[in-house]
Amino acid sequence: MDSVEITTRSEFAMWAIQRAQEIVMNEGSALALAARDMDETALQDNGVALGKAIADAMLEVFDGLISE
Repeated sequence: MDSVEITTRSEFAMWAIQRAQEIVMNEGSALALAARDMDETALQDNGVALGKAIADAMLEVFDGLISE
């Protein structure tokens, strides 16, 4: 993943929107298909993957806030 320097709230908002779109595009479509097919196992697995992607994005931001 590329490193991005965010210096304003506006830049952070744009980054967050773009990151959320990527997560939903990558993980959300599989979740929607599992729901449509009423596949409980796939629904659970894809729900976990979506949650993990969200948590990873939050940790990515948090790690960027910590001074080294």
